[in-house]
Amino acid sequence: MSSSTIDFDIKEVAQSKINEVDFNHIEFGKVYSDHMFAAEYEDGEWKNFRIEPYGDLSISPANATLHYAQSVFEGLKAYKDDQGAIRIFRPDANAKRMVISAERMCIPPIPEDLFMEALTELLKLDAAWIPTRPDTSLYIRPVIFANDPYVGIRPSMTYKFLIFTGPVGAYYSEPVNVKIEKKYTRAASGGVGFAKTAGNYAASLYPAMEALKEGYHQLIWTDGKEHEYIEEAGTMNLLFYINDTLITAPAGDSILNGITKDSVLTLARDWGMKVEERRLTVTELIAALEAGTVQEAFGAGTAATISKIKMIGNEGKQYQLPTETPLADKLFSELDDIKMGRKSDPHGWVFTL
Repeated sequence: MSSSTIDFDIKEVAQSKINEVDFNHIEFGKVYSDHMFAAEYEDGEWKNFRIEPYGDLSISPANATLHYAQSVFEGLKAYKDDQGAIRIFRPDANAKRMVISAERMCIPPIPEDLFMEALTELLKLDAAWIPTRPDTSLYIRPVIFANDPYVGIRPSMTYKFLIFTGPVGAYYSEPVNVKIEKKYTRAASGGVGFAKTAGNYAASLYPAMEALKEGYHQLIWTDGKEHEYIEEAGTMNLLFYINDTLITAPAGDSILNGITKDSVLTLARDWGMKVEERRLTVTELIAALEAGTVQEAFGAGTAATISKIKMIGNEGKQYQLPTETPLADKLFSELDDIKMGRKSDPHGWVFTL
C-alpha cells in the first residue's frame, strides 16, 4: 500500500497492555489491541479522522442505533508472514461490501480509500498485536452506527465509524453439527439479508440457542417463503460437495455475498472442478445424504475460514457426513498458504504492508 494521503491525528497509549495477553491461549473476540480508528459523519461529510487508545464510548440513551439498529459492520483478518510483513486478505472486497451494506441501511458509505488508509495506519501502529502461532490472526472489525440522540424513526443525521482489532484463535476448533431450520427465518427476499447489519444477527440468536440445546452448533437457514431452499448458516456461507460437484446458493438479496466463499469458488474453478451456484432444495440435499452422495459439506467465512460439517439434522433425523474431507482440507491449506505468502497469489488477494 502507498503512504497515507489523509491526515490522521494519532494519540498513542501511554502504556501498552500487550504484556497482559497470553498469546498461547487466545479466545476469539475477547482481547482487543491498544488502539482504534475513529471518525464522525457530521454536516454531510466524514471528518475528525484519528487513531486513539481503544476504550469505551459515551453515547446518549436516545442513540438511534440502540433503538433502530441502523448499523453495518465488516470482519477481516491480518497475518504476519515468515519475514514479519503484515498481510491482509482481500480488504478491498470488505471495503466494497461495506459500501453496499451502508447504502441499504441509509448510512453514508465510507469511501474505499479512507477505509484502506485508516486500516493501514492502524495496523502499522498495532503491528505487535498480530499473533504468529498456527491458526491465529488479528481480527479486524470495522463498524458504522447511527449517532443521533433522537428516538424518531428516520435515518440518522450523524454517524460514527470505528475500526478496532484483536488477536484471535480458531473460531471453531472442530467440525460442527448443523440443523436445517424450517420454522424461523433469517432473511426474506426484499429485506436486508445481503447487508452485514446488526439486526440480521440479533434475529438469528433465539433459534440458534434453541438448536444449541439439541446439540447443534449452527443452523442451516432456508428461504423465508417456502423453507425449501438452502441459503446460509449463521456465521458462514455453505458449500456442498455432491457427486464431484461443488454446489452453493447463488448471491441474492437474502444471502450475504461472502468473500471467503468467493475465494473458495475461484480456487475450485482454477483447479478445474465442476462448480454450480444454484438453488439447492432441502429435498435434494436430504436425498443426496440418504444416497451417500454428499462427499463433504462445509462453511466458508472470515471468522472460521473453512468450517467442516460432520452432521446435518433435519426433522428429527441426523445424517453423518464422511470424516475424510480432502477438498475442505485442500481449500483451507491453499487459502492459508496464499495468506501467509507460502504460495503465489495469482488473483491479487493479499495486501502487504
